[in-house]
Amino acid sequence: MTSQNTQLLSGYAELDSAAVSDALDALGLPPGQAGFLPVWGHPKIVGFAVTVQLEPYVPGPSGAHIGSAAVAAASDENVIVVNNEGRTDVSCWGGLLSLGAALNGVRGVVADGACRDVNEAREMSFPVFAKGRIPATARGRLQQRSTGEPVQLGSVTVTPGDVVFADETGVVVVPRAYAEEVLEKAQAVAERERGIAADLRAGVALHEAMRDARLAGTTEGH
Repeated sequence: MTSQNTQLLSGYAELDSAAVSDALDALGLPPGQAGFLPVWGHPKIVGFAVTVQLEPYVPGPSGAHIGSAAVAAASDENVIVVNNEGRTDVSCWGGLLSLGAALNGVRGVVADGACRDVNEAREMSFPVFAKGRIPATARGRLQQRSTGEPVQLGSVTVTPGDVVFADETGVVVVPRAYAEEVLEKAQAVAERERGIAADLRAGVALHEAMRDARLAGTTEGH
């Protein structure tokens, strides 16, 4: 990972999804989304997207297991994004994929679908965000359509290399071309909110400290 990438991801890691979502809003970009929750604990992940697109299984010659190519291609700067079109009747991510990804240093997974083997992910402290949990296997139900191509994650398109940020509040996707600008704006949001919180603790009335203009960054006054 280059020093520039390291610095970028480290900057995002100090924030939360709400601040990043506010920054996206300020630039007219799609904000954060609900529905993607950690399947264990309270992890926070941020990394560059490696993508997987799944589709219903069609009988034919067997190939590599779904997700395995993405795991092999991913590294310690990546988050794997799996699009199973929101299906929660079948698992699109499981324990062996979590193990392979963890061994490659992958930062975590965000799945637009359900996962299984939650205990295995938890035991290896591998973050998985999904729309549900289910024991039902993907074998005979799903197959991989592509990896390394743009995919939908809920209502947002994720292109490989985009910044994907997930915490217990939700998921945000930052187009790579805007990553530095969004980070700067999100840091300003966080700084304003810290200032407001400090004022509240110092006894400033809520309606005075928390004015819309101040939250929007159009004024620093009370």
